[in-house]
Amino acid sequence: MPVTGPPAKSFYADYLGLSTEEFHLGWVARYSSPHTGAVVQLVTRDAAAPEDPVVSVLVDDVETAYADAVRRGYEIVHPLGTEDWGVHRFFVRAPDGTVVNVVGHPGG
Repeated sequence: MPVTGPPAKSFYADYLGLSTEEFHLGWVARYSSPHTGAVVQLVTRDAAAPEDPVVSVLVDDVETAYADAVRRGYEIVHPLGTEDWGVHRFFVRAPDGTVVNVVGHPGG
């Protein structure tokens, strides 16, 4: 199911108060609240990776997060790299099996 259809947008915008749809690509969308600063990014499938992450986590330094994940022996599901749309990211599998998209914005 797309994360940007009317039922999803109504739930996140009207019910939870995340009134700003910052972007949507059909398979990923980010909603935020201009009042509280709360942000949720939803992913139904990842068009550029072999597995679908369940959640995205924005970090200040992706390279450091990547090195720490490798040092801890966590499985890297999608390699560290910069995607065509500009984000720098990798996927890591949490011990419970959840795939997490660890992402940052180059230069910001």
